[in-house]
Amino acid sequence: MFYRENGQFKTSYRADQQILPIRQDRVVMALLLVFAFAVVPMLATDYFFRAILIPFLIMSLAALGVNILVGYCGQISLGSGAFMAVGAYGAYNFFVRIPGLPLIPALILGGLCATLFGILFGLPSLRVKGLYLAVATLAAQFFSDWMFLRIKWLTNDSPSGSVSVAELQVLGLPIDSAQSKYWLCLSVLVVVALLAKNLVRSAVGREWMAIRDMDVAAAVIGIRPMYAKLSAFAVSSFIVGMAGGLWAFIYLGAWEPAAFSVDISFRLLFMVIIGGLGSILGGFLGAAFITLLPIALSQILPALASLVGVEISTAGVSHAELMIFGALIVWFLIVEPHGLAKLWSIAKQKLRLWPFPH
Repeated sequence: MFYRENGQFKTSYRADQQILPIRQDRVVMALLLVFAFAVVPMLATDYFFRAILIPFLIMSLAALGVNILVGYCGQISLGSGAFMAVGAYGAYNFFVRIPGLPLIPALILGGLCATLFGILFGLPSLRVKGLYLAVATLAAQFFSDWMFLRIKWLTNDSPSGSVSVAELQVLGLPIDSAQSKYWLCLSVLVVVALLAKNLVRSAVGREWMAIRDMDVAAAVIGIRPMYAKLSAFAVSSFIVGMAGGLWAFIYLGAWEPAAFSVDISFRLLFMVIIGGLGSILGGFLGAAFITLLPIALSQILPALASLVGVEISTAGVSHAELMIFGALIVWFLIVEPHGLAKLWSIAKQKLRLWPFPH
C-alpha cells in the first residue's frame, strides 16, 4: 500500500524518461546512498571492510562490466579475468613509470589498456558467436597469463611477475585505511553504475540489445554489427579493467598473474547469470550472492551443527559450503532463469497492485 504511483503525474518527456520514475524508488535510493556513505563507515570493523565490503564492491563493478557485454549485447565472454589483469598491470605500469601520476588517472589509463585488449579479442565476434566466441575469448585468458609471466617489462622486471604498490593517494588524501579504501571503491562504483545505466538507455544500448535479440534483423534495419559488438567489448573491457585495477591496488596491494586466473572469469559469468542478464541491478545481486553467501554459510553451518550436537570438522564445513552453494545456484536457475533481478522486478510489480490479485 506504500508503493503506489497515485498523484505522481509526469508532464514532460524528461520526467517520463528519468532513471527512477517512481518517487518511492528515488527516496529509497537516496537513503541507501546515505547509509552506504555515512552509516556503514561508522558501524563496520576493519575486518568487515577488508574481507567483505571492499571485495563485494569491486566484484559488483566487474560484474556490471561483464553484464554489458553478455547481458545487453549477447556476446559470451570467458576472458574477464584477462581484462582485469590487463587493467591492473596497465595501471601499475603507468603508476610506477610516470612520477607523481595520481591514482584515479592511473586506473583510467589501465582501463583504456583493457579496452584495447578487449577490442583485439572482440574481433572474432564479427565472425563467430555462442560457444565459439566463448572459446575465442578464453584464449585471451591464456595469452594474458603468458604475457605477464614472460614479458618482464610489463612487471617492472620482476622475475616472478609479482608486483606491489604503496603510498596511494587521491586528491592529496592517503588511501591507507580500510574506510578510505571503502569510500574510494564505493565512489567509483556509484559513478560507473550511473554512467552505465544511462548508456544502456541510450541509442548505443538499444543497438546492443538489438544485436543480442537478432543480429540479422538488426543489420537489416541499419544497425552496424561491427560497431555495436566492438563498442560493447570496449565499454565492458574498460569497466572490467578499472575493476581489475581496484582489485590489485586496493584489495590485494601485491599481486601476480595467478590472481587473475580463469576462475575469476567463471565467477564473474556466474554473477551475471544468477543476478540477471541485461540488468544493472543484476550485477549487484549476483556479486552479493557469489561473494557474501559463502561467507555467511561458513558462519551459519558450524552454529547449526553445534545446536544439534553434531561434531563437524573444518573440512566438512568447507565441503558442505560447496554443496549448498552449488545446490542454491541450480535452484535459483530453475525457479527463475532470468536471475534475481527478475524476482525483484516481479515483487515490485506485485507491490504496485497489492492487494488486488491482477
